[in-house]
Amino acid sequence: MRNSELIMQSLDQLFPDAECQLHHKNHFELLIAVVLSAQTTDERVNSVTPELFEMYPDAHALADAELSDVERIIRPIGLYHNKAINIIKLSKVLCEYYEGKVPDSREDLEALPGVGRKTANVILSNCFDEPAFAVDTHVARVSKRLQIADPDDDVRTVEEKLMQYFPKEKWGKLHHQFIFFGRYRCKAVKPDCSDCPLKENCII
Repeated sequence: MRNSELIMQSLDQLFPDAECQLHHKNHFELLIAVVLSAQTTDERVNSVTPELFEMYPDAHALADAELSDVERIIRPIGLYHNKAINIIKLSKVLCEYYEGKVPDSREDLEALPGVGRKTANVILSNCFDEPAFAVDTHVARVSKRLQIADPDDDVRTVEEKLMQYFPKEKWGKLHHQFIFFGRYRCKAVKPDCSDCPLKENCII
């Protein structure tokens, strides 16, 4: 069995139902949640978004928000000042150019304040079923440990190697499975290697 097939089979057994853990009810909420998730945990983001989305349920509402009000709500997640500025600016752009809707092209997404390639990949994959492989710290760590990528590779290089390594139709699901594997098994500190089915592929 090829290594790519072994990895896919093993992750299917370990995390068959892996999916996005950011709570959201629509494309707009997911976009805001992903922007807020930079350098913090999904759990922390999920702790502030209920109040945020209750007060600002769509781009039109958030575009008109007072910065201090948004900062108060998202303060627990860290970097709250810049994130508050970005999600308000982002909402203004959505209202001005996209009728308040989240655009479905990479170019348009990456032009939004606070949105980079990783966030665009998450939105394209989860909202529009476009093949994309978003690389966060968990995905990068697992990719390097499983020797899909090299230790010194940057995020973009890791993404390119993952896309070459796995079939395009599997990218979206594998993105979530890599996150779950990195978050719950192949941790940065004290990884659980005892009965890992991918131990022979790993450099640890």
